[in-house]
This record gives sequence, structure tokens and C-alpha cells, in this order.
Amino acid sequence: MHSNPIVVTGGAGFIGSHLIDRLLEAGERVVAVDDLSTGSRSNLRRALGNPRFSLIEAKVSECPDLGSLVEGASMVVHLAAVVGVGRVMESPLRTLRTNLGETEALLEAAARGRTSVLLASTSEVYGKSSKPAFSEEDDLLIGPSVKPRWSYACSKLMDEFLGMAYLRERGVPVRVVRFFNAVGPRQTGAYGMVIPRFVEAAQAGRPLQVHGDGRQSRCFCHVADSVEAVWRLMRCPEALGRVVNVGNDQSVEIGELARRVIRSTGSSSAIEFIPYEAAYGPGFEDMRHRRPNLELLASLTGFRPTRSLDDILHDLSQTEGG
Repeated sequence: MHSNPIVVTGGAGFIGSHLIDRLLEAGERVVAVDDLSTGSRSNLRRALGNPRFSLIEAKVSECPDLGSLVEGASMVVHLAAVVGVGRVMESPLRTLRTNLGETEALLEAAARGRTSVLLASTSEVYGKSSKPAFSEEDDLLIGPSVKPRWSYACSKLMDEFLGMAYLRERGVPVRVVRFFNAVGPRQTGAYGMVIPRFVEAAQAGRPLQVHGDGRQSRCFCHVADSVEAVWRLMRCPEALGRVVNVGNDQSVEIGELARRVIRSTGSSSAIEFIPYEAAYGPGFEDMRHRRPNLELLASLTGFRPTRSLDDILHDLSQTEGG
């Protein structure tokens, strides 16, 4: 890469802060833009002492000199977004405004100097598809607009369309990453993230609340693997104009996950099964299974995740804040 800085929006968040640590280790200069609405300065405590790092506390769209900042960057990694099922159900309007408005402001700034952008998207865009593993070229099946749960998936899918439109019409070099459940130290359970929520409950001796029947399955990727994949995609010319899954393809049912968390923490907590309606209100829909096909990531970068669910649970049980 160049000597110009890399700009990371949402840099004080969970994935952002780990990516910044990785970029600084690689000798890059980094500027984080974050309004600290969900991120925190404590996530950046390693970075804040580094002379090659600076933090701008602002929303992307309200960032002073956004144009010159982005124009002078070697690349922008756009992670700023409203995330977490809990927050999405609570405020679909904020979800839509933030995820669409901030992304458009960023892409418009990037268009001036045709700065490369890596856009973060989500496995949520696969919606209600029932395929055994999701590939980037698959058709997407989103639920109805009267169910606010789908507003997040829809907003991130529109981010992808925006990114591809800026690529085609304005020449912005865009890559899109669809994250599948990145997990690890510094992640909070406050917004519905299941593993940190389970670990916090187990360590406090509270019941682990499993939504639905617990037979729904997910794949969890250690944040260090997620970040390594992003780092490689940032430097991969063949990833331009592509959408790439980033995650782990090992599935676990959520009921079994709760049992493994209890074992890994040595907790005596019970498991409680809670109907979705009780957790999120009426009209909530969930996907039964969500597993990525990782062939494109492997073919572009040669990378496959190496850390297991046991590694994730060990790291989360041992660390406080990362």
C-alpha cells in the first residue's frame, strides 16, 4: 500500500478496532472515524499510543474535511453502521438512515479522488434462503417490509447496490465483504450478539436465554480470522467489484452453543428457552441456518479461517475487553 493513511470508519467498534491493530502492526498509518455511539475509546487503547494512528470523533456524514480526508487516503474501510438485532428491532428508522446515509456520504467523498473503498456488509442479506451454504452469486430472499427485522438486511443490501453503482458510474474501486458472525474479545452482548451474551450470563451465574427452540444454527468466525481475511482482500486487485463472504463454515446449533459456553466457563447456569416474540416483540422472523460458502475467499486470497469455536469461547472466557 501507499504511505497515505487508511481510513477506517467505525474504527472504535469491535471489528474496526481489531482491524486497526492489524493495520498498525503491518506498518500502516490509520485514521479512525467514529462517533462512539456504540464503539469506545477503550477498544482503541493499543492504537491510541501509536504515532501512526489518529481518531476523529464524528459521524461520517458530519466529519469535518471528509472530502480531503478520503481523497488523501490509500483506502477506506467502511465499517460504521447500526448493527445488532436488538438495536435494529428497537429503531428501524435509525438503522435505515444511518446505514444508507453514512454510506452514501462516504462513497460520494471517495468518488472525488476515486479512493478505494472496502464496504462491510452482512450475511443477513441472504435473508430466508434455505440453501445449505450461501454463495455470493445466490438470489436473495428478504422478508416483508411490515417486519422491521428485515430493515437491517435491506439497508446493507442497498449499501452493496450503492457501492456497485459508484463503481460503475463514478469509477470508485469498491470491494464488498459479507461478514458472518465475527466474534471475539471486545464484543459486547448489549445489542443481541449471542456468544458474548451467553458468556456474560454464564460468568454471572444467570440463565442463558436461548431464543426459539435452539435448533437454529449459525457459524462463528474468530475476529482475528475475519480481520486477516479483510487485510488480504484489501490488497487483492482481483477482489475489486466483487462481493466476498468472510466467516467460518463450521455450524453449531444455538442450544448446543449454550451448553458449550456453560462447559467452557465452568458455570452452573441453567438454559432458558424464550419465544422470539418475548425477546423481540411480535412479528419477529429468524433464519434457521446460515452457513457461508468460502470458496471465493479462498480462491482470491488463499486464506481459510483457522480458529475454532473452542478457540473463540476460550478467548472470550479469559479476556475482559481484549
